[in-house]
Amino acid sequence: MYENTYPKKRFRITLEFLKTHAPPPSEILDLGVENPFSKLLSSEGYSVENTKGQDLDLDQSQLKASSAKITTAFEIFEHLLSPLEVLKSLQSEYLFASVPLKLWFAKAYKSKTDPWDRHYHEFEHWQFDWLLDKAGWEIIDSKSFTHPANKIGIRPILRLFTPRYYLVCCKRKSS
Repeated sequence: MYENTYPKKRFRITLEFLKTHAPPPSEILDLGVENPFSKLLSSEGYSVENTKGQDLDLDQSQLKASSAKITTAFEIFEHLLSPLEVLKSLQSEYLFASVPLKLWFAKAYKSKTDPWDRHYHEFEHWQFDWLLDKAGWEIIDSKSFTHPANKIGIRPILRLFTPRYYLVCCKRKSS
């Protein structure tokens, strides 16, 4: 089903990773409004509740009230000013998250048309690991992968072998 879904490679890798550690049916709180990937999760048998578009830096009430065993946050934390507070507010036992990695040959992403579509953080592996650890999460598994661009040039060539995304499966640490 997801073979024809854009962006094909990222969706395929993320779904396979999630299914390896938390096969459907599972109840998920997905950070971010409903999107093509959360719809894909629903079609694959997951029960998905999305956040409502609130500014998660300022309002974590839905996160604190959720009873979902799993939280997913795919390409969300780079948009937040304070991802530590959001990570600490999650009530779930498990967290699946992905972030774009900082690339030495490209600046952080900033949309020219949408003032909200920008990255306040682009992480190196160790930075995201440290953030998760500080927020009370233990990484169980992780995966990095590339995301080539269908363009010609030096940067697209570098994207063929330079990991762009970092995906983790975490369990809440015991107190």
